[in-house]
Amino acid sequence: MEKFVKFDGLVAPLDRSNVDTDAIIPKQFLKSIKRSGFGPNAFDEWRYMDHGEPGMDNSKRPLNPNFVLNQARYQGASILLTRSNFGCGSSREHAPWALLDYGFRVILAESFADIFFNNCFKNGILPIVLPKEEVDALFGLTEHTPGFRLTVDLAQQQLVRPDGHVIGFQVDPFRKECLLNGWDDIGLTLRHAEAIREFEERRKQQQPWLFA
Repeated sequence: MEKFVKFDGLVAPLDRSNVDTDAIIPKQFLKSIKRSGFGPNAFDEWRYMDHGEPGMDNSKRPLNPNFVLNQARYQGASILLTRSNFGCGSSREHAPWALLDYGFRVILAESFADIFFNNCFKNGILPIVLPKEEVDALFGLTEHTPGFRLTVDLAQQQLVRPDGHVIGFQVDPFRKECLLNGWDDIGLTLRHAEAIREFEERRKQQQPWLFA
């Protein structure tokens, strides 16, 4: 997993509450268990005018001009600004996979669904909970400032606006350490690789019949 220390990115506003995981990545795309390749189908039903299916050439599909992420000013956005209860619905891990593959490394919201929130950390996305007044202010700035960007400093737990205004945020210390070091669940296990190898060697000596 890529380390997350300090990040600067373009902000895209998705002014909706209760965005569920089926909206983030519709169920027909869940057949694959690879972590990559889902970005073109993130928000598929909102993003395109037709019905999407796996294997379609997304470059030839008609885009919905009214969907915010299709607007030219938000191309290349890597910070998603949204409202309350983001990521509700089923607990599919494909949702953060799709958002990460699209290019989002940070999601700002008033609140998140618990399972989605935890899955973000496991996949290298930083979900940040902010008070409603801060979210409202960021929506206003994003709308009225083309190219609006934020700097996210995980070590200091701060968002920094272009005008220098600093917004503090909270993050679980263990999750913070994992992101700073790029440790997913496999990475955490591999930190103990030598101890695991030593255990397996002892086991072979003590219970050789298991390895016959």
